[in-house]
Amino acid sequence: MNGFACKANFSPSDFFSSGLAMPMPTDNMLGFTVTPANVMQIPGLNTLGVSMARADFAPGGLNPPHTHPRATEIIFVLYGELDVGFITTTNVLVSMTIKQGDVFTFPKGLVHFQMNNGKEPAAFIAAFNSQNPGVQAIAATLFAAMPPVSNSVLSKAFQISYQEVDEIKSKLGGKP
Repeated sequence: MNGFACKANFSPSDFFSSGLAMPMPTDNMLGFTVTPANVMQIPGLNTLGVSMARADFAPGGLNPPHTHPRATEIIFVLYGELDVGFITTTNVLVSMTIKQGDVFTFPKGLVHFQMNNGKEPAAFIAAFNSQNPGVQAIAATLFAAMPPVSNSVLSKAFQISYQEVDEIKSKLGGKP
């Protein structure tokens, strides 16, 4: 089901993970790290329709605009403060600042983001109503696709020059 065969010989470890317990390093260009706990890490989630993740943010860290095509997401802030938001299908931004103990929901398939504008680290635990919610990062999807999306499409869609398209592609690992 959903691309995963049921295991005939399972064990308790197929239903367990300790991966969300500890913060992960955030020393990358986005200042953000996500630790998934989905069917790929916990095979026992197969067919159960649930999964989780942990997100850790450095001060200024960003989980860039993205979607989960197969799940609604709900987050619980462990510590810190985050600016969060999603964009409706009528291009309305729904956003607010949330802090430790707060909960916020991102509807299935809508573009959303989280950013730590604070001076201290922040983290949240996310729950999804899918064993494998998927993730599609908007910038990487468009500017680092293989084979590449043509510069003429991206230039016209974003009203930028071919040179600017190439610069963005090079920063995101795409081929100009």
